[in-house]
Amino acid sequence: MTAAENVCYTLINVPMDSEPPSEISLKNDLEKGDVKSKTEALKKVIIMILNGEKLPGLLMTIIRFVLPLQDHTIKKLLLVFWEIVPKTTPDGRLLHEMILVCDAYRKDLQHPNEFIRGSTLRFLCKLKEAELLEPLMPAIRACLEHRHSYVRRNAVLANFENLIPDAPELIHDFLVNEKDASCKRNAFMMLIHADQDRALDYLSTCIDQVQTFGDILQLVIVELIYKVCHANPSERARFIRCIYNLLQSSSPAVKYEAAGTLVTLSSAPTAIKAAAQCYIDLIIKESDNNVKLIVLDRLVELKEHPAHERVLQDLVMDILRVLSTPDLEVRKKTLQLALDLVSSRNVEELVIVLKKEVIKTNNVSEHEDTDKYRQLLVRTLHSCSVRFPDMAANVIPVLMEFLSDSNEAAAADVLEFVREAIQRFDNLRMLIVEKMLEVFHAIKSVKIYRGALWILGEYCSTKEDIQSVMTEVRRSLGEIPIVESEIKKEAGELKPEEEITVGPVQKLVTEMGTYATQSALSSSRPTKKEEDRPPLRGFLLDGDFFVAASLATTLTKIALRYVALVQEKKKQNSFVAEAMLLMATILHLGKSSLPKKPITDDDVDRISLCLKVLSECSPLMNDIFNKECRQSLSQMLSAKLEEEKLSQKKESEKRNVTVQPDDPISFMQLTAKNEMNCKEDQFQLSLLAAMGNTQRKEAADPLASKLNKVTQLTGFSDPVYAEAYVHVNQYDIVLDVLVVNQTSDTLQNCTLELATLGDLKLVEKPSPLTLAPHDFANIKANVKVASTENGIIFGNIVYDVSGAASDRNCVVLSDIHIDIMDYIQPATCTDAEFRQMWAEFEWENKVTVNTNVTDLNDYLQHILKSTNMKCLTPEKALSGYCGFMAANLYARSIFGEDALANVSIEKPVHQGPDAAVTGHIRIRAKSQGMALSLGDKINLSQKKTSL
Repeated sequence: MTAAENVCYTLINVPMDSEPPSEISLKNDLEKGDVKSKTEALKKVIIMILNGEKLPGLLMTIIRFVLPLQDHTIKKLLLVFWEIVPKTTPDGRLLHEMILVCDAYRKDLQHPNEFIRGSTLRFLCKLKEAELLEPLMPAIRACLEHRHSYVRRNAVLANFENLIPDAPELIHDFLVNEKDASCKRNAFMMLIHADQDRALDYLSTCIDQVQTFGDILQLVIVELIYKVCHANPSERARFIRCIYNLLQSSSPAVKYEAAGTLVTLSSAPTAIKAAAQCYIDLIIKESDNNVKLIVLDRLVELKEHPAHERVLQDLVMDILRVLSTPDLEVRKKTLQLALDLVSSRNVEELVIVLKKEVIKTNNVSEHEDTDKYRQLLVRTLHSCSVRFPDMAANVIPVLMEFLSDSNEAAAADVLEFVREAIQRFDNLRMLIVEKMLEVFHAIKSVKIYRGALWILGEYCSTKEDIQSVMTEVRRSLGEIPIVESEIKKEAGELKPEEEITVGPVQKLVTEMGTYATQSALSSSRPTKKEEDRPPLRGFLLDGDFFVAASLATTLTKIALRYVALVQEKKKQNSFVAEAMLLMATILHLGKSSLPKKPITDDDVDRISLCLKVLSECSPLMNDIFNKECRQSLSQMLSAKLEEEKLSQKKESEKRNVTVQPDDPISFMQLTAKNEMNCKEDQFQLSLLAAMGNTQRKEAADPLASKLNKVTQLTGFSDPVYAEAYVHVNQYDIVLDVLVVNQTSDTLQNCTLELATLGDLKLVEKPSPLTLAPHDFANIKANVKVASTENGIIFGNIVYDVSGAASDRNCVVLSDIHIDIMDYIQPATCTDAEFRQMWAEFEWENKVTVNTNVTDLNDYLQHILKSTNMKCLTPEKALSGYCGFMAANLYARSIFGEDALANVSIEKPVHQGPDAAVTGHIRIRAKSQGMALSLGDKINLSQKKTSL
């Protein structure tokens, strides 16, 4: 058995760089050294034994020269030494030397120092050898009446029921008379282990005083009640009141366990409400964010049950109290939970709270998390308004204040919400347009400015609103024509500053015959005028002419609408001419050398097109500008809504437990143990998870799936055959290596020597074995994983042939490649987050598509299956056939690393229907290892194997 399989009581940190000392030098130090030397030597002996070394020659030395010492450090180290040292001969008999050890510990149990007594008793709890423990039983019983609690609490655990016939009565009496909390807890645990019925009888006698007990004892009581009620449901009525009382405990741990137990014992609405209320109190009162997230997960689990959801809906306002936590992750999870629980009964209150939170974020000093939190709140309010249209009128005025926010992300979310609201809710159009005109001049971001221009151009339908838009645009553009006014300003600004006494600024004539200033433009110094510029003028002078193209479209739309609304020809011509003047002056500015960047050809084409449309005013163009733009938006929003409804429907179908009429009825009393999957013992499951023995849902045939992970390490003709089963358990890997001796000789000191490449670390060195002829053995080795990177484990098996004089023999093993797919999980993110990460991540791996798959969709599905990634591109966008496909994929590793991929593939039609898919897959990640590993995985699995 390896150290990984043994029960572990003591963890020891081992410095890896130290050289292992020789047995002779250790023996010398233990015999002749002073106390300090003996202490150091004993530490080295313990570390060597833990690493699999056998040191039988030192056992008697330690008994003779170290055991009699009274030094407390040495006594403590000896307890660790006796715990790990082999105490039996190969045939299983107790070593004779252990009798001397037993006598030494009998003296320690009568030692006047309570620390020595207590630590010795604690050590005896870890021993399993009855022959060693039997002579010590009278001394252990005497320690139950010791004056010090440290001795008593360890003595009660050392009362082994198989060695003392009256152990349950003894512990029960001790428990009744004991006053110390830790002693009572240990005694109660021992009583549960020795005689559960007696423990339940004791609990029944003091069930009303449970609230007065210490928290450590209360935790044991909760566990006992859970196990008893789980095994025998008829006991629920007897103990459920006790669990209710423990929800009021002063200890957070007890409250958490009691709430979890209450939910498993009862599904009554009162019980669920009490447990949920307890969870919410814990989240609010506990300062640790990890605790908050864990308890929030419990609430989310409660919500998943359809019967419990209704109860939690009444507690939405209490759940929102968690938003007082500054941590963004906690707030995100809370808002998501509140959004899932919102209903027509509580949506009004929810919106009021969220509005207050949004206003609060405005008063807080700017911080990265404040911006992100504001964004979360905006998205939550957006979702509420879409699901409950009556709420939109209350929400919009508050949110539109944030269009002028310096944080572009939050403002973009508000703009997206406003665009959807103005299209969906006709009754709110007047309100939104009015509010938009109020905040228009204060918008700081060019992206938001473009969106606001589009909304105003699309939805201003009255003569007054159209005039207001034109006024706001003129105000935002400043004095026109722009080029002449800017030249005048620059000339006026430079004279006093540089004290130029010569005439005007030197002017140069360009090839086209226009004037351009030289000195004003060469000055890159920001001036007062630059700071006081109107927003739109500032964007244009910075060279951002995309907003000018957007403005041209808006002006065209409102001018065409104005012509339709106003009958007077003079007013019509005046308005259209003003719009055309604005476009012309922007074109003039773009062609001059005033802006930091010249206007692009695309923007010139767009503005020129708008000028042509306004000069002709044809009915066809009127339809395109004023009707078809809106129809496109309407189609996009309806497609988005349909997709959301479809995903919600899938989610609800998952949660709804449908029972068919012909389903068999399962009676708990008649159910086999392995069928009670929904009634699993939670304490047992958590213990298995901690030990790394979680049973995963394997494939339909569990044996087949296990065999898939077996790697052959040596050839069948090698003297030693080896194969390994690679068991991946989150952050560590267990290698179960089968070693077979294929020779007719006995192989001594057969050792598996392993080394790793990548972010892998070998935890311990496997112990040497002796293999009889044609015998086999299993060796286990633990490897820790630190990041998602392709890791390789390589090594060899070395052995001695008994009776042979030759050197050690060696068999080199094949490499074991660790599959990164065990660490990558599908995840989801918004398009904006994907684009942001794509821009930020510095490592890119471009993989050329080389496959035998002929269908684009089949290839995409094959890649998704091979890489464990999730496709972010909606199904609707991928449907249909055009010979080309582009899709975005996203996944996260269990270490929190993000992986992005963009698939751009096409089917070469000219090569016929059987032509394989071609194209590229670009992978981006923060770490080089992740990008390379995913690329390797795609390269290996691109070709589909035909079965």
